[in-house]
Amino acid sequence: MTQHLADATAGTESAADRSTADRPGWWRDAVIYQVYPRSFADGNGDGMGDLEGVRARLPYLRDLGVDAVWLSPFYASPQADAGYDVSDYRAIDPMFGTLLDADALIRDAHELGLRIIVDLVPNHSSDQHEWFKRALKEGPGSALRDRYHFRPGKGTDGELPPNDWESIFGGPAWTRTTNPDGTPGDWYLHLFAPEQPDFNWEHPAVADEFRSILRFWLDMGTDGFRVDVAHGLVKAEGLPDIGGDGEQLKLLGNDVMPFFDQDGVHEIYRSWRRILDEYPGDRIAVAEAWTPTVERTAHYVRPDELHQAFNFQYLGTHWDAAELREVIDTSLGAMRPVGAPATWVLSNHDVTRHATRFANPAGLGTQLREAGDRALGLRRARAATLLMLALPGSAYLYQGEELGLPDVTDLPDEVRQDPSFWRASGQDGFRDGCRVPLPWTTEGSSYGFGTGGSWLPQPSTWGALSVEAQTGDPDSTLELYRSALAVRREQPALGAGDAVAWLDAPEGVLAFRRAGSFVCTANTTGEAVRIPRPGRPLLASAEPVADGAEDAAEVELPADSTVWWAV
Repeated sequence: MTQHLADATAGTESAADRSTADRPGWWRDAVIYQVYPRSFADGNGDGMGDLEGVRARLPYLRDLGVDAVWLSPFYASPQADAGYDVSDYRAIDPMFGTLLDADALIRDAHELGLRIIVDLVPNHSSDQHEWFKRALKEGPGSALRDRYHFRPGKGTDGELPPNDWESIFGGPAWTRTTNPDGTPGDWYLHLFAPEQPDFNWEHPAVADEFRSILRFWLDMGTDGFRVDVAHGLVKAEGLPDIGGDGEQLKLLGNDVMPFFDQDGVHEIYRSWRRILDEYPGDRIAVAEAWTPTVERTAHYVRPDELHQAFNFQYLGTHWDAAELREVIDTSLGAMRPVGAPATWVLSNHDVTRHATRFANPAGLGTQLREAGDRALGLRRARAATLLMLALPGSAYLYQGEELGLPDVTDLPDEVRQDPSFWRASGQDGFRDGCRVPLPWTTEGSSYGFGTGGSWLPQPSTWGALSVEAQTGDPDSTLELYRSALAVRREQPALGAGDAVAWLDAPEGVLAFRRAGSFVCTANTTGEAVRIPRPGRPLLASAEPVADGAEDAAEVELPADSTVWWAV
């Protein structure tokens, strides 16, 4: 459909001229690209991605057409959980570079018209954080223990955990300490790995420290924060038992938990919003908040709290027209009363890529062990992306989805680094599959990722999916993304508003009008479906078919496809 795209984008500015830097409320309709630094690009040839590699590839992201880049953690860390165990929030881990590298990256991004969002991890620290190390060394009675959740155990000799909470990574959410004299000591809480002790946000020193951390990175020029486990900071008073049936806890579910989505988190975010508003340029924060309902998610984006919250209910929806329409309506309806934009996402570093998720039967969850039907998954993923980018609000892309990358489901056990893989049942333990380093070139030991190989092995098919292989191919997934983002920029009303106008459509097909003269149709069925022609096709994940003349009254939508129309 390149001829239609050329018509739609004729006369637009160059990518460098399309900066959102001076546009108020830029985040309300922004397309934000997640970079997982260790797997994006390796600048020094050690097999691990780094800030130098990201900086060198910023022009690629500008030309892709995104508005901002979210960087997963690059802080000093023992890397027990890929950097989400932070030992120093004001330092860069040497594997990624230095503070000077971070400064240069932020400056270069701004010159290219890109904003930079950094990950913030406030629910827990590393067990190598200075506070926690001193708390262990000083033993019971240390004032620093109050900054975490230390508790005596139950049982005759305190040999049992303080309550029945389970770690998201599997096993008990408590680990027992050893006192300085060698005797068994208190237990500490960790909702994730034992190397990630949870902060006690009831302690004023914790709140003070994170307000300082916010200012440190805002002063560095960052444009905002993605808040990790934003729903987990406050625990229910008394840390009560759950009394569950012993099943492994899931991040996304309808259960109300005493350690997630407590009302007390909102006062924390009100204090953060006041800091963000002190800085020029619309600095933002987006919540990773796994909540039971979209309505609960909306609480995080009230006018005096955070700006965005990931829509995980949408991410978990099957490729089904009725389900999609329901979650779209529910999401838009929940955000409307608080005046916040919906925030759409299909993939990230914690879940199976949607090109693989949609390749498998519905109902298997967001962590899969099977490759599934690769052709079907890619066809649906391309269609799902066009559907998402046609919705009002902001959209997040995960690195490599623009290449149509699948999860790597056959990684040998010995190379896996996901901590939950080694703990029974925890989060299913297969997150490494979506974290395999990107292919940039058709050949080479790591397909252009770097000169020193890659920290996770890449499949032999990676070269055919590389940026080099797909650039210039009008049928490639990369060019589809570039085209979609170009159309979205040319028609800014696409991301604006808080509603869609649904149109009549056959069963299994979604059709809605946006921006007055734009229509999106998505056929979620496995068969071609005929519909009245909505207008002139702008872009399609698979070409619609017309009988006879191009202006025929009806067209046929291919199976599992999305088409954008100008009417």
